[in-house]
Amino acid sequence: MDGRAAAASIDAANDAACLSAGKTATSLLTRPMLTLFAFASGLAVANAYFAHPLLDVMAADLKLSQTSAGLIVGATQIGYALGLILLVPLGDLFDRRKVIIVQSLLSVVALSFVALSASAEMLMASIAAVGMLAVLTQALVAYAASLADPSERGRVVGFVTSGIVIGILSARTIAGLLTDLAGWRSVYLASCVATLLIAGLLYRLLPQQRRETSKLSYPRLIGSTFKLIWEEPVLRTRGVIAMLIFANVTTLLTPLVLPLSAPPFSMSHTGVGLFGLAGIAGALAASRAGHWADRGFGQTTTGIALALMLAAWLPISLLDHSLLWLIAGVLVLDFGLQAVHVTNQALIYRVRPEAQNRLTAAYMLFYSLGSAIGSSLSTVAYAHAGWSGVCLMGAAISLASLLFWLATRPSGSKHPGGGVASNG
Repeated sequence: MDGRAAAASIDAANDAACLSAGKTATSLLTRPMLTLFAFASGLAVANAYFAHPLLDVMAADLKLSQTSAGLIVGATQIGYALGLILLVPLGDLFDRRKVIIVQSLLSVVALSFVALSASAEMLMASIAAVGMLAVLTQALVAYAASLADPSERGRVVGFVTSGIVIGILSARTIAGLLTDLAGWRSVYLASCVATLLIAGLLYRLLPQQRRETSKLSYPRLIGSTFKLIWEEPVLRTRGVIAMLIFANVTTLLTPLVLPLSAPPFSMSHTGVGLFGLAGIAGALAASRAGHWADRGFGQTTTGIALALMLAAWLPISLLDHSLLWLIAGVLVLDFGLQAVHVTNQALIYRVRPEAQNRLTAAYMLFYSLGSAIGSSLSTVAYAHAGWSGVCLMGAAISLASLLFWLATRPSGSKHPGGGVASNG
């Protein structure tokens, strides 16, 4: 038996074990339990986004230059990317419950170091660690998906992912409010306390899962994460779509503070952060996208959501006329993002249920790349062409997303990438 056949044999055994465990544990995925998963995921990912609207006050406090202040976000992103590669796959090698609890406690330590940072070097190192441990959110999604019955997996992923999107969108608001009240360090101290409380709840309430873990060594486990990208076309296709949609959204969010904080708006950190809350309604409305994917409408959901993301840039471009146009555009854009993101995850988890942590890690690498591209290029676009340049860039990325989906969607028969082609 060659290596590939042996791996397939292990995968089949793990698949059966996962399905059996999922059916046993589905009854434990009550609404309160799913809410805990969602809240814990949202808090974990928010830790990686708190710094975005605080760069100016953090730089002033630690006497950093504007260039050095920009490295704070870069350090967080680098840490997050390393966490996806090095930490998320651990859930396929060890007990997922223990991995989640240990990472939660390490996050408490990292957050406390950020709050106590007295130098630029200490801040950069500790905030990179916060970014690395923020991948806890992906481990939680994979764990919830593994506990769910296969026919309900999309719905479960949609519910938990709604917590992640809310965490991302509300991070700016919470950070801005606490900073205006008590300084930027209070943001990380508050999150440190909240994360410790959540770790206690996870320890007491997180369901046990009996399953056969991977027999791969840690180096081979990490290598197999990248091998999945090569072997699974659904993962590649949905990963590229994820890269484009997150580049699209960060194109809006990264430079948004610049026009809103300048005249004639001259908004405070709290005021700018409130625009993140505008997208929560759209994100929650799209949380049923996983349910639609379970019913075979993954391709239809994707196409409609991508078209809406393109259309959203028209009201966003009218910011100079009224803030209401911006709010409307943010609602639509975040609805589309959430719908596609949930659908993507629901579809890739069908491919290799026994490798859900590695699938999550590989998929989110595309997400990180897209976020980095959007964040970097949007500030350049704003510097050279103002808000109109940002909107043109966002619309171009949206159009590319839609065209890529049209070029890669399956046709003819049932396909693991989204159900029956007639639905696509």
